[in-house]
Amino acid sequence: MHKHAKRLLAFAALSIAATASAQNWPNQPIRWIVPYPAGGGADVVARTVASGLEKPLGQTIVVENRPGAATIIGATAIAQAEPNGYMVGTADSGTLAFNPSLYSKLSYDPAKFSYVGGIARFPLLLAVNANSPFKTVDDVLQAARKEPGKLTAASAGAGSPHHLALELFKQRANVNILHVPYKGAAPAIQDLLGGQVDVMFIDLAAGLPNVKAGKLRVLAAATPERLKTLPDAPTMAEQGVPDFTAYAWQGMVAPAGLPQPVMDKLSAELQKTITSEAVSQKLNDMGVEPMPMSPQAFQAFAERERAAWADVIKKANIHLE
Repeated sequence: MHKHAKRLLAFAALSIAATASAQNWPNQPIRWIVPYPAGGGADVVARTVASGLEKPLGQTIVVENRPGAATIIGATAIAQAEPNGYMVGTADSGTLAFNPSLYSKLSYDPAKFSYVGGIARFPLLLAVNANSPFKTVDDVLQAARKEPGKLTAASAGAGSPHHLALELFKQRANVNILHVPYKGAAPAIQDLLGGQVDVMFIDLAAGLPNVKAGKLRVLAAATPERLKTLPDAPTMAEQGVPDFTAYAWQGMVAPAGLPQPVMDKLSAELQKTITSEAVSQKLNDMGVEPMPMSPQAFQAFAERERAAWADVIKKANIHLE
């Protein structure tokens, strides 16, 4: 037989085997990479969704924490894995929307993931401690305009959703507020509670316990409508800052080239799990909104967010390396 014909037959045999393997997926445990430490919001969301996915998929899902470098370590591990459906991961607003503009070089390309679907979003809220003199957003803006650069705002770190929400706020309201980055949301909130910083954009999941305990006062939600969890908190638009929406969000991605049968099954079961009463209730109780999206919708959403935040980052002149 001609060598070329043999190669074609061998390739065809491999293609048939790969298709059969994809049709039988999954037949072994699945690894889910979370680019954050264990116990944080993204980790808890992943474990909650993973536990709901195990039964319909018929396999154990092992959550692996690969924190560090603004999600770049975890994202790179996903991007470099074999596209066979046995490694998936959490990719969030930092991974897919912020990092391409914050860093001059990345070890992964956000456009080259297989986008499986949306998972959840964390509403962001402008908050002060309960003893703060600021009762409204306008109080904050007046103070910022009276002494530009004196007012301080904490964040979970440079380039975090909390930080970029602050930059968007400064741009929309045309004010100068000093950014104070911390290593995570927890220490930032502690200093907000202690009065070491004046304001902070908190995410609902991290801040809800202190809001419910009356230790933090929410001035406005950076959401299009009032939150069901905090119906008394006005939106930014209601407080005179229009066109202001900011969430920390996350979805599931896999390495580029995920076989279509695997993608179809995984994305369908992911959406069913997120919208199930048990999982959606757990997420809502945490202060997290379920964000089910098809692969196409999630990829389009991430692309829109990437373009929108690129403009904010450029105007703020933020560069991280």
